Amino acid sequence: MARQQSRNQKLQVIPLGGLGEIGKNSMAIQYGNEIVVIDAGLAFPEEEMLGIDIVIPDFTYLLENRDKVKALLLTHGHEDHIGGVSYLLRNLNIPIYATALTLGLVEGKLEEAGVQLHPDSRVVKAGETVTVGSFSAEFIRVNHSIPDACAIAVTTPVGTILHTGDFKFDQTPVDGEPTDYQRLTDIGSKGLLALFADSTNAERPGYTPSERNVGGNIDRIFREAKGRVLMATFASNVHRLQQAITSAARHSKKVAVVGRSMENTVNVAMKLGYLNVAEGTIVSVEELKRVPLHNQIILTTGSQGEPMSALTRISVNDHKAIEIIPGDTVLIAATPIPGNEKSVGRTVNNLYRRGAEVIYGREAGVHVSGHASQEEQKMMINLTKPQFFVPVHGEYRMLLNHKRLAEQCGVLAENILVGENGTVFEFTPDSAAIGGKVTSGQVLVDGLGVGDVGNIVLRDRKQLSQDGILIVVVAMEKETGMIMGGPDIVSRGFVYVRESEGLLEEAKERVKNALYETLERNVTEWAVLKSAVRDVLGKYLYDKTRRRPMILPIIMEV
Repeated sequence: MARQQSRNQKLQVIPLGGLGEIGKNSMAIQYGNEIVVIDAGLAFPEEEMLGIDIVIPDFTYLLENRDKVKALLLTHGHEDHIGGVSYLLRNLNIPIYATALTLGLVEGKLEEAGVQLHPDSRVVKAGETVTVGSFSAEFIRVNHSIPDACAIAVTTPVGTILHTGDFKFDQTPVDGEPTDYQRLTDIGSKGLLALFADSTNAERPGYTPSERNVGGNIDRIFREAKGRVLMATFASNVHRLQQAITSAARHSKKVAVVGRSMENTVNVAMKLGYLNVAEGTIVSVEELKRVPLHNQIILTTGSQGEPMSALTRISVNDHKAIEIIPGDTVLIAATPIPGNEKSVGRTVNNLYRRGAEVIYGREAGVHVSGHASQEEQKMMINLTKPQFFVPVHGEYRMLLNHKRLAEQCGVLAENILVGENGTVFEFTPDSAAIGGKVTSGQVLVDGLGVGDVGNIVLRDRKQLSQDGILIVVVAMEKETGMIMGGPDIVSRGFVYVRESEGLLEEAKERVKNALYETLERNVTEWAVLKSAVRDVLGKYLYDKTRRRPMILPIIMEV
């Protein structure tokens, strides 16, 4: 009976983020009147998103179907998978199921945002299964650049689908916990309906090196450094932090942690037992100052050149506690995310100016990816033998490359679906198709404002940043329409008033003439008057300067 019902009712899988982009990963799985959500991440703003702090998925579909949403399942604790959780749970009261470190990191975010954790939320160990309505979700251990990363196999009345999360196959993981190959094979042998797999490194041939390879190079740098060492890496890369702390203890060095996000991660990881730290190894910044320079290690944020991060502020001598001392070694144990190259380069230059020796870049051997390369992606497909395949988590070219890899592994081209955010993938036990779209996109977070900055505001910010603003103030008599004062012009970011008096005086005359000409036609609506001012002033200023400042007319009634 259930089998017959599953043939009549389709399983819908709807990515709300992470397709055609890197970041803000989130995916809804719907069957009948029940929805479970896998991940709710954030992305960092692109350069043209002026003033924006973070970008989160558009959760409109989930909010419109709030009565159907039963739970949030989290694959691991990186920002691009958990950074949007507090924004989602402001509006949805649902339990979270995640491994210990992941849930520990989320709890800190929820507390900061003033959001209560649902009482049914709980820690799930790798290998455990949770039941949510007609779904059962099994957490399967995989390797990544943070401990406790899991793939999630969701069994539904239609069949089982597997979301890999972020993964790679590390044969010598730092924590000694390799991927559960046996369980992935078992799922494949029983019949996997669909595989949704991480596409980040689909353009990179071969295998991704083990995280353990980085540890030897970090140890050598710590051992050979004549002075203090500052090491910047992703705050959430607990394995790399572990290797640095272990190396520091081996060479009798003391470690201070600098940067709010890294301090939070270290505290949570130590509390939950994911960081093994010899007693007395980690000290405060003040205590570190009493240690000889050659025995000082500083772990810090800022590997991506973020403007407010600790390393960036240190590089321009703007940090309250730390400044570069000639002879320091700065180790940047990360490669720039595309788009961050300029800011990282600027930080490196500033560090060199202050007398530091900087070790960075792929050739330094102090960073490896946390994502599977092509051969590992093929292996995931071969282990799980999916009937249908959907590449996720990557820009469009990565998704297409992953599609080609799946074809090489024997998945039929017609059984591979490539979509975008909002695409509705529909499955029956023996078919798959794209069944339309739902509302999706991005919500911009600026300060405390969530979604109140859109394309129009960004367009205005871009115009202001490029050509500045001109404010035109006129006082007019209500009864007669006579100009009683002005026009006065205030310029910001367009021209310097003292050096452009002639230009602005002529602009005032043209504004005055435009107003009188409009009034002579018995037009007194202020919107029309303002439009006339913008038109005449915009044309005149462009003719004279080839610039288009924002023109803001203000008419005061007297």
